[in-house]
Amino acid sequence: MAEKNLKDLLLHTLKDVYFAEHEILKALPKMAEVAQHAELKKAFETHRGQTERQVERLGEVFALLNQQPQGEPCKAIQGIIAEGQEVMETFAGGPALDAGLIAAAQAVEHYEIARYGALRSWAELASLDDVADLLDETLAEEKETDALLTQLAENQANVESA
Repeated sequence: MAEKNLKDLLLHTLKDVYFAEHEILKALPKMAEVAQHAELKKAFETHRGQTERQVERLGEVFALLNQQPQGEPCKAIQGIIAEGQEVMETFAGGPALDAGLIAAAQAVEHYEIARYGALRSWAELASLDDVADLLDETLAEEKETDALLTQLAENQANVESA
């Protein structure tokens, strides 16, 4: 069997995030539905729209690599989303729900930031500049969402749950 190289790793990880983004698309409406504060609901709804565009962008990346878009099951994101579901059930209607939702959402964002950062770096190393640019666009969105969630937590949800 031939040794796998960086481009193989890039493609494998793209399949991972493609699967992850589809799982996130399923989770965000549920999180928006149970969020108690309007700003948090709006943040989840806005990020759902971003995530839809990110999936489209991943389709462009696959096309640039002459590959069909496909996901590969990602146990990490499944676990992170399951933890978020547990928070929704355990803290339903309580004062700590939004703080828990934000923490769960940030776990997802941090996972995505790590993945997209690595993917962008690998694309740059492989001289796949168009791919790197698309991945960098998504990485920037994930970082912005994380910053917004931090602001909502620090200015509202965490304070109110204390």
